[in-house]
Amino acid sequence: MKFVWSSSYEVNLYGHVFPIAKYRLVKDEIIKRGLAVPQDFVEAAPASTEDVLLVHTPAYIDDFLNLRWTDRTLSSEIALTEEIASAFMVMAGGTIATSRLALADGVAIHIGGGYHHAYPDHAEGFCYINDVAVAIARLRKDRAVSRVCIIDCDVHQGNGTAVAFATEPDVFTFSIHQENNYPPKERSDLDIGLADGTKDETYLKELAVVGDILSKHRPELCLYLAGADAYRCDMLGGLGLTQDGLRQRDALVLEACRDRKVPVAVVFAGGYPFDIGDVVEIHVNTVIEARRVFPQV
Repeated sequence: MKFVWSSSYEVNLYGHVFPIAKYRLVKDEIIKRGLAVPQDFVEAAPASTEDVLLVHTPAYIDDFLNLRWTDRTLSSEIALTEEIASAFMVMAGGTIATSRLALADGVAIHIGGGYHHAYPDHAEGFCYINDVAVAIARLRKDRAVSRVCIIDCDVHQGNGTAVAFATEPDVFTFSIHQENNYPPKERSDLDIGLADGTKDETYLKELAVVGDILSKHRPELCLYLAGADAYRCDMLGGLGLTQDGLRQRDALVLEACRDRKVPVAVVFAGGYPFDIGDVVEIHVNTVIEARRVFPQV
């Protein structure tokens, strides 16, 4: 199984709540537990300007790459520095690479990615470049795939990707999230907005629709956003899932893809724990489930 990662992801966020060290810590823990060896890791390369312009508008990307504070970039909630801008371009390239590896191998994991709030024409939340949308657009442009499904299990709705593919019937957007939370909601192809405090049993029952989605849409690739922020102890979330519940969530999605022979690219998305060890454990558990479900890879 291949993992995509880059040390350039760990940038200075000036005290921001996003636990940026998690990417390095997850990589180290995967190796420590014998889930991978260093040779299994692929270094992410930056997306090109052409790649990101498949999704984002020229005016916005010009502001972003030139570090300009405008209405298009000020809607972000993080700093805009050369280091941060570069990291987002590498992150987008990482999700492109992960998607290509998934097509080749059946599954691949990006230790990064899932910045699903970025809109085509502006930044949003903690997101400047919508790496998921860029990867899908790049692969479709290259005719590597036509039909794609996004399974977004971050606690926050994937509003940016919903808008990016609102007029694309061959890209199915599904988001299961906490309804009474950021962001203002857009319309995905299917949204499941959950009540505050929703626990494992109810969550998994609602998520079971994934199998039907894959059977009906018949995608050639699935992008799975395995957000850790649905955890009950997340600082920016308000659902009630346990770590075991999140592991069952991963199993449900990954097994649904395997059973229908849909390659799956996993990205980590959000996670804002009081204890960074919790988010590391949740992401490592996603890797463990992927190893179990796809033992041949």
